Amino acid sequence: MKPMIFHILVILLEGESHGYGIVKALEERLPGEHIEPGNLYRTLRTLMADSLIEESDRRPDPTIGDQRRRYFGITESGVRAARDEAARMEGALALAKTHKLLSP
Repeated sequence: MKPMIFHILVILLEGESHGYGIVKALEERLPGEHIEPGNLYRTLRTLMADSLIEESDRRPDPTIGDQRRRYFGITESGVRAARDEAARMEGALALAKTHKLLSP
C-alpha cells in the first residue's frame, strides 16, 4: 500500500473529512510534501472504487461549511486494509530491528 493511501485511511479513521481537510492533514503528517488536489481526488476515486472509502451524504451545519464540499468516510473494508497494512509495517519494523537497522 502506498504511504499516502495509508495516511488517508488513518485520517478518515479519525472521522469524516472533505478533500481540503484531508490535504491539510496529509501535509501536517508528511512535512515537506505538497499534495496536488487533482492527485488527491484521483486517489479518493480509486479508494472509492476499491470500496475502502465512501462519500458521505451528511453535511455539517450549513453555517460552518461550504455545502459544495464532498465528505468522505472510511468503510469496514478500509478499516481492515489499514489494519492489515499496520500489521505489515509492524512486521517490517521488527525485521529491521532484528537486523540492527533500527535501535531496539
